[in-house]
Formats: sequence, structure tokens, C-alpha cells
Amino acid sequence: MSLLIKICGLRSADDVMAAVDAGADAIGFVFAESKRRVTPTQAAVAASAAPAGILRVAVMLHPSNDEWTGVLESFRPDVLQTDHDDFAALDVPAGVDRWPVFREGAVPVAEPLPRTFLYEGATSGRGRTVDWERAAGVASRGRMLLAGGLDKHNVAEAVLAVRPFGVDVSSGVESAPGVKDPARMREFVMAARAAEQHL
Repeated sequence: MSLLIKICGLRSADDVMAAVDAGADAIGFVFAESKRRVTPTQAAVAASAAPAGILRVAVMLHPSNDEWTGVLESFRPDVLQTDHDDFAALDVPAGVDRWPVFREGAVPVAEPLPRTFLYEGATSGRGRTVDWERAAGVASRGRMLLAGGLDKHNVAEAVLAVRPFGVDVSSGVESAPGVKDPARMREFVMAARAAEQHL
């Protein structure tokens, strides 16, 4: 099974096409407080540039059901990504995949994890890596996307150490906060794909 690569925090059609051209499998749009935040309409316009087969991910944090419904109706994502506990209060239709976020140090030990989930540090968007040894243990429990502080310099090491289902990058492919760099996207994907060959 090939490594899933998600590039997050996209804000324009140019960002989307650069991510797709780089080889991303999933594109993320942030609807939580962030330098990368977009409106549902902005995300819909940007994502319209993506070809079929590229997963469109709505990235949220503690949304109300009304906020989520607005994103769902305008953006029509393939996936909702938000903290695990948020899903209990949200009406997510069957056609939208769920990627619950679990944070380092707060992963349930005694209960099964969802089939697909994302693992990152205690606070989103800080560009800080997690403990990869600990992450490897979590990755063995499901289809885990590894996030937090990844870039072209460390993604290969992370993939080999953690063996995740996928990797998620945002600040690691930017030239400035919120400004995606096409060259860095390409270099990130190339490094991740090279490491994938050794799994």
C-alpha cells in the first residue's frame, strides 16, 4: 500500500495545482483559527482545480455543528479532520470520511483506535515534531497519518522510523507562514516517496 501524502493549509487554486503536480494524494483546507484559514467558499473555488481522486480534506478544530454544516454545504469535502472528541457533536454524512486527530500523550490505551486517524503534537500548526518512537507504537494500531514538524529534511527518516499510513505537511513546505512553495512541495513528496521504497 502506497504512502498517503497530504499537503495542508492550501489557500488558492495555484496552491492546489502545485500540490497536485508535486504528487500529493490529499489537499487540506483549514477552517480553524490560523494564518492559513480560508472560508468555505474560498476552499471550494481553490479545490475546484483538483482532479478527481485527490482527497479534499476539511481541517477544523472544535467546530459547532452549524460551522461544520456550513463547510459541508459550501466546500463539500471528502474528509473531515478534527479532534477525536469533536465528532460526537457533529452530523457527518456517510459519504464523508472521518479522520479523528489524536494528540501526543493523549491517545487512548485500552480502547481500539479508529481505522484511519491523524497523530500530531499537543498543539496544531506549531511545526513541532512528535516523539517518533512513541508514534511508531501508535501507528501499529491503525492507518495513522503522521503530522507535526515534517519537511524535506526529516520526512524520510520519519517514514522509516514510524511506518505510518500517511504523512501530513503544512509549514514544512512554506517559504513564509501561510505561503506555500511549489519547489518545497515537490522536494517533500520526492523525499517521502524515496523512503516509501524501503518500507
